[in-house]
Amino acid sequence: MTILVITVAMFFAMNIGASGAAASMGVAYGAGAIKRRQTALLLCAIGIILGAAFGGGNVIKTMGSGIIPSSVLSIKVILIIFISATVALFLANVLGIPLSTSEVTVGSVVGVGIAFRALYFQNVMSIMLLWIVIPIVSFLIAYFAGKLVSWLKHRWRLTHKYERTLGIVLIVSGFLEAFSAGMNNVANAVGPLVGAGVLSLSTGALLGGSFVALGALVFGKRVIETNGYRITRFSLAEGCAISGTSAGLVIGASLLGIPVPLTQITTSSIIGIGTAKNGFQLWQKDVITRMLKVWAVSPVFSLVISYSMVKLFLESDVYTLVAIGSVVLATVGSSSLIKSIRTQKRTV
Repeated sequence: MTILVITVAMFFAMNIGASGAAASMGVAYGAGAIKRRQTALLLCAIGIILGAAFGGGNVIKTMGSGIIPSSVLSIKVILIIFISATVALFLANVLGIPLSTSEVTVGSVVGVGIAFRALYFQNVMSIMLLWIVIPIVSFLIAYFAGKLVSWLKHRWRLTHKYERTLGIVLIVSGFLEAFSAGMNNVANAVGPLVGAGVLSLSTGALLGGSFVALGALVFGKRVIETNGYRITRFSLAEGCAISGTSAGLVIGASLLGIPVPLTQITTSSIIGIGTAKNGFQLWQKDVITRMLKVWAVSPVFSLVISYSMVKLFLESDVYTLVAIGSVVLATVGSSSLIKSIRTQKRTV
């Protein structure tokens, strides 16, 4: 069962890379600083591994023991958490929507805590408050940065004069954003394992970071296209504002051990830039509407799934069904991801 749980966790880590972490280089790719999509994903993967190895410990500790007591985290409970989070994440991957893995994972952990009546409620409220505040801050910073870039462009034409420099700055900013993804998102896959003592902190960070990076590298094409092109177009200077804002906010939260929605922050920055350029008609785009709906539903959805599974399987002692369900889930998920890649190849 321990091997099964680790396998499911690493599969979940790959989906984190595919749905969320890959979006971190979407800005540099969409703005043209990086021409090849695969190059952007490779840099993303390297940043994720380094971020997890050198800065992921604080958030891993929070996910392992800061939401529910670590004593609750048995192998059975961990498996339920991963299955619940993965079901919610699959839906986003199929739709090609950049979904916050922090939201679905925290939702799953909270569902378990409610079922066992063992929940650090104050910590959960603080985390949820930051889920609202930080994306709003990200939007506002990017919005005013977009207005500033537009003013500078018309007054001094700096974007043309310093285009090469801006491209380098944007690539560095995107790499830092990927680094922040490693610091924050990897905890969603390995936090419960570390909290239960299945993996050590250092092993969990390195192993989880490697599989998140692998997921971004292999399966992140749809999300990087979504963040790079489908929401709005932006210049190199605007891209620097987006990636710099996102990286700074997420790194700061990670140092405090707070799991935050990286893709939600990045996308809010992109929407802020788009709004500064085109006005609020940007909000009428279908892709933005769909993302807002998924963001609103996903934590509640994963919470309900994990709570129901605890009540159905653990309290009824029908745990064998959970193990079978995890295998089926992994199989279906792999098929979905492979189908997604084939579809991408046909459309490219």
